[in-house]
This record gives sequence, C-alpha cells and structure tokens, in this order.
Amino acid sequence: MRIGYVRCSTEEQNEARQLKMLEEQKVEKIFLDKASGKNTNRAAFQDMMAFVRAGDMVIVESISRIARNTRNLLSIVSDLTAKEVEFVSLKENIDTTTPQGRFMLTVFGALAELERENILERQREGIAIAKGEGKYKGRKPIAVEEELFKAVCAQWRAGEITATAAMKKLGLKPNTFYRRVKEMQL
Repeated sequence: MRIGYVRCSTEEQNEARQLKMLEEQKVEKIFLDKASGKNTNRAAFQDMMAFVRAGDMVIVESISRIARNTRNLLSIVSDLTAKEVEFVSLKENIDTTTPQGRFMLTVFGALAELERENILERQREGIAIAKGEGKYKGRKPIAVEEELFKAVCAQWRAGEITATAAMKKLGLKPNTFYRRVKEMQL
C-alpha cells in the first residue's frame, strides 16, 4: 500500500502543496499532522507507524516533514525497515530500498538538522537585536490578582485542592504557576 504522511507545524499552515504531491504519487491512505516535528509525539504519525505493514511504502514530500533531526529520521527509517516498509522522500529523491538511498538519507537528514539549527540561531540573533533596540519584550505577563493568587496557593498548600485545580482556578500553566509560587515565596 502507498501511504502518505503530511505534517504542518501549525494550524495556520496549509498542507495543500504536500497533499497535491502525494495525490500525484497515487497514495492510497494519508496521515496528516498539524504539529511540530521536534519529536515523534504526533497523533497521525503514531497512527501511521501502527498502521504500516510489510510491503507498504511511506511517501513524504520531504524528510523535514517526518523528522527534524538526523537521529529521529534514522530511527524512524530503521523502524520502517524492520517492518519491511519502504521510505520515499520526493524532494530529496530518496528511496531506502537501495544502499545509495540509505546513504543519501543520512546525508540529507544531517543537512535538514543543520538547516533547522541555523533557523533557530538566526531567530535567537534576531530576538537579541530586537531586545537591544527595545522592540522585543517577550510575552506579556499573565495578569493574576495577587490576593487571589495567595488565597488559591494557601488552599493548595493546606491540601484543600490539588496543584492542577489551583492552576485551573488561576488560568495558569504549570511552569508559570510554579515560577510565581517561587517568586512570591509561597
């Protein structure tokens, strides 16, 4: 079976280009994720890996759609190979059924990882420059009334509510909640 895998990093990104390429490849089933490629904790990816079986072929638009670093890419391809599933990347023209294809997969995987690192470095540099010019101040802090925060923390410390319930009452994520607890020494 010819199986397509499509991934966009955010809900706002459009997968139409990837879907068109896979349609041209006459894929029979498509798995689509709208999630970061930083790891393999993606619902459709996990579903695809559970679905594939010997003789299938997984086709992607480019290797960056299935993995963001060489280690993950090689691990994914190794898992597919163990299941006797072929892997094809259209952009890089990689076919893992040949020794040359496996070699090129490693090279392109390393290049994709390098490009991702370069993007992150440029992003960090841009933020540093913007901060220096006073144009970037980060996220606006979440406003929580201090007395409310103290009251909810008192309930949590007394064991009346769980930390999760306290976070829910305050509308805070765990890292923000615990950081504020530490800052306020509660």
